[in-house]
Amino acid sequence: MPNVSALSALVVARNEAAQLAACLDHLRFADEVVVLLDRSIDGSATIARDAGAKVIEGAWDLEGPRRNAGYEACAGPWILEVDADERVTPELSAEIVAALAAPKVDYFLVPMANHIGSRLVRYGWGAYNGVAAKPVLFRKGTKRVLGGRVHPKIELHGKSRTLENPMLHFVDRDFSDLFARLNRYTDLAALDARDAGRKPNVAHAFRRFWSRGWKSYIARRGYREGAYGIALALFSALYPLLIDLKLATLGDKA
Repeated sequence: MPNVSALSALVVARNEAAQLAACLDHLRFADEVVVLLDRSIDGSATIARDAGAKVIEGAWDLEGPRRNAGYEACAGPWILEVDADERVTPELSAEIVAALAAPKVDYFLVPMANHIGSRLVRYGWGAYNGVAAKPVLFRKGTKRVLGGRVHPKIELHGKSRTLENPMLHFVDRDFSDLFARLNRYTDLAALDARDAGRKPNVAHAFRRFWSRGWKSYIARRGYREGAYGIALALFSALYPLLIDLKLATLGDKA
């Protein structure tokens, strides 16, 4: 009889040799570990194989097909999706094992403890720079990621529940890394907007600059984080403005 609570841990990564070993070390409780590598040219494949993981290598331009290929490669009826910069704590792994022993839902939202460097930053995060919880534990077949290069839409089916213990998420190493991520994400989002046929609206995006900054710093209490809160507010405010500015100038590139 198949094990209905068997768990496949999935890591989708690209050139994450610096973080992959630590990530995989926290997934030993899973029945299977699958590492999908997208165009990786560092030592990620060797690290994954040395850790006993099943390795899938290939090339995907869009996040949806990449993630969905990872789901298909998992043999277990349950999938735990973990990024290389995330860590499953012993408390969370114990809660996952207990939850899957008699699951009454189809997917679980896992709280995220977002860090900049070694500092836990609790306030000021938003949808594009760090989420409070993610649906990363799910029955195979209940989650599908749609097209897009960054922040694609997700389709989920069935009932859900939120776990109590958080996953550690080391979002950025420092402020420089945070703003490099902002530049990288807005590059990809501008390409997605172009492919969708959206026209730039810089004036509208500029108006949103103020409302998004206020939401991050005041409504989400980023002011409690000092300089970190200011940085997150700037990230939130600049995100839509940079997308439209880049979208407006994509045709100017040689």
